[in-house]
Amino acid sequence: MHDSRETFGRQAFVTGYPVKHSRSPLIHGYWLETLGLTGSYTRQEVKPEDFAGFLSRLKSGESGFAGGNVTIPHKELAFRLADKPDALSEELGASNTLWLEEGVLHATNTDGFGFLANLDATAPGWDGTDRAVILGAGGASRAIIQAVRDRGVGEIHVVNRTVERAEELAARFGPKVHAHAMPALAEVSKGAGLFVNTTSLGMDGEAAPDFDFSPLAGGAVVTDIVYVPLITPILRQAAEQGFATVDGLGMLLHQAAPGFEKWFGTRPVVDAALRQLILADMETHA
Repeated sequence: MHDSRETFGRQAFVTGYPVKHSRSPLIHGYWLETLGLTGSYTRQEVKPEDFAGFLSRLKSGESGFAGGNVTIPHKELAFRLADKPDALSEELGASNTLWLEEGVLHATNTDGFGFLANLDATAPGWDGTDRAVILGAGGASRAIIQAVRDRGVGEIHVVNRTVERAEELAARFGPKVHAHAMPALAEVSKGAGLFVNTTSLGMDGEAAPDFDFSPLAGGAVVTDIVYVPLITPILRQAAEQGFATVDGLGMLLHQAAPGFEKWFGTRPVVDAALRQLILADMETHA
C-alpha cells in the first residue's frame, strides 16, 4: 500500500510544557531545507495530564508522527511509557528522543551524546584527562556524568550545595563518581582536565560567584551547558584565567542530530551556518 508520508514527507515534533521557546524547529527546519528533504518538525505543547494520551496516539499512528523530541517536564514519563527504551535511558530514567519502528515506540537520551560531540568538535583531546569536576547535581547533570564516565574518565567529582543530591548521583552512576559539598571544590579540582557547569548559575544575565580555576590542570577545558548568554560568567572567568572554554550551544545542536536521522533517514551535519542561524535567533529574542 502506498504510504502518504512518501508524498508529504515524514513528520516529527518537539513536545514539552511550555515549548514555545524551543529552538528545535529552527534546527530541524534548517536540516530539512539544506538536505532537500520533504517533511516537517513542529512544536506540540502538551500538558502533563495529557502526555500519556499524546504518546498513545503516537504509538497507534493516529498522530501521523514518526517520532520526536521530548523536553521538560515529560522526559521521565516518556521513558516510562516507551515500549523499548535503550540502556542510556534506563540508567538515566529519562528519554528525550522517541521514534517508531513497526509500531514499536523506541526511546533514547541524546543529551550526553550532544555534550561529548560538542567537546570533541571544539576541544579535541579533552578526554585525555583522568579527572573531571562537575558542578551541580540537578537533572541536567545526569547525562553529563554518564557521558563523561562512559568516555573513560576515571574520576568524576560531583560538587553540589546539597551534598545528598550529589551522593544520590554517585550511587546511581557507580564507583568512578564521587560526591562533595561546595567547600571541597578547590581540593577536588586539583589536576582536573575538565570542569563542567551544569547549574543555572549565570543564566539569562544572572550573577555568578567568582571561581578560582587555578587548581585545574594546565591544559584543562571549562565548559557550561548554559548557552544564554553564550559566554556565561563562568566561561568568561575561566578564559580570563587562561583556560580553554567551550560554550553550551554546540550541545543543543549536536544532541538533535541522532533524532533527525531516526525520523528522516539522513544523518545531518552541525555546521557553522546552523550555529549562526541559532545565534541570530538568540539575538532577536534576547
